[in-house]
Amino acid sequence: MTTHLFRDVALPGSDVELSDSRIDVAVTGDRITAIGFGLEAGAAEVIEGRGGPLLPGLHDHHLHLHALAADADSVRCGPPHVHTSDELAAALARAPGEGWIRGVGYVETVAGLLDAADLDSLHARRPVRMQHRSGALWILNSTACEAIRLETADHPGVERDDSGSPTGRVWRADAWLRERLPTSEPPSLVRVGADLARFGITGITDATPELPPDSLSALLDAHLSGSLPQRLHLLGVPSDGPAEPSLHPGGIPFPNTVTTGPYKIVIADSDPLDFEALAATVRRAHTHHRPVAVHCVSREALLVLLAVFDEVGSRRGDRIEHGALIPAESFQDLRRHGLAIVTQPGFLAHRGDDYLHRVAPEDLSDLYRCRSLLSAGIPVALSSDAPYGPLNPWSVIEAATTRRAPTGEILGAKERLTATEALDAYLTALDAPGGRPRTIRVGAPADLVLLDRPLAEAAAPESDPVRCTMIRGTIRFRR
Repeated sequence: MTTHLFRDVALPGSDVELSDSRIDVAVTGDRITAIGFGLEAGAAEVIEGRGGPLLPGLHDHHLHLHALAADADSVRCGPPHVHTSDELAAALARAPGEGWIRGVGYVETVAGLLDAADLDSLHARRPVRMQHRSGALWILNSTACEAIRLETADHPGVERDDSGSPTGRVWRADAWLRERLPTSEPPSLVRVGADLARFGITGITDATPELPPDSLSALLDAHLSGSLPQRLHLLGVPSDGPAEPSLHPGGIPFPNTVTTGPYKIVIADSDPLDFEALAATVRRAHTHHRPVAVHCVSREALLVLLAVFDEVGSRRGDRIEHGALIPAESFQDLRRHGLAIVTQPGFLAHRGDDYLHRVAPEDLSDLYRCRSLLSAGIPVALSSDAPYGPLNPWSVIEAATTRRAPTGEILGAKERLTATEALDAYLTALDAPGGRPRTIRVGAPADLVLLDRPLAEAAAPESDPVRCTMIRGTIRFRR
């Protein structure tokens, strides 16, 4: 059985800065087996800590794995890479290959809310599908519309003009659109798994709703093969499936490192709010012993959701994804229903300048709240929403502590967290976001991250502070 010894490390206490005392941590197999001073190494592989902090592995509580993998090979269509329509046309023209072009990160500040005709003026030769940076919208040029026969589509997300013709804008229809594209395998997750390990992330919650069977199989196969070694918590397992399925679609037993999370529900900003439909969906998930994880980014959506919980009741584990706008008057209801908020202050660092122009001034104080929620006793977990937000947790932690927009302006100074509080929001269990932070103790899983600097220095834009990442007793990253 493989053994390791982390020698001369600092363990987190009341804060995670370096303490005066240094200690050793022994790992046997996939568990921490001893913590003490001057432990004998014996046959163990020694990892020199040099006084650096040793932390439990970080958990990203909301991201989208296959979208993240596909993002790496997509054309960047928005800031900071593209700022004008001419730059967008040039980026699309440079796309490699001869088939479909997949663009990502578009925002209206580049060239407005485009439709098929507008996109044709930028690139008409090859079929183009360009995703809005919110992830909610795909824009297709006419060549793409013809290729997937959009005119005959009956999906409710296909936007049509007054004459009934498709505009080229397709809302919240990722799975439907994927079925109409040229056949391809789900993208490899090798690079994603390596990047996560490099950042010190040992557990992830995939928040993709309604995972198709092939996507679910691909995720599990990547995990079982070791190319995605992180623990997996899945929100996209169908609501009528078992709370803890024993088999994945390939017939291979689920390992204990893969779990089913709350059922993901999206309140789409592009659709009218339907109280009865939302209540029925929440009720159905609860009937199948599943809590819910509800995508909720507007004030109106939050108020409707809270009314739904008033009617159908809440269940332990129910949570709100994003919580982009949370008015203070909703705190009591959030606390009464026991709801956790899984939020992404990293958006402030990447999109804060846009928020300053597009969010109503009276709403800015409600934007991506953190400090006020914690002070009100409402659990808060941090996450990336990658690829739509920055994957690097140290950048997100820095954003939570400064709340600084790209312009340098501060959005909600009273909502700042300390670096320790922000880190703690990455250390909670996958099935209890916003709960008690995990600690390094004998008997705990050997999911460990060794830093090369104090936390105050680690939390910085594009920071790379991780020296070693261990997942279940196996070193997955080292430098």
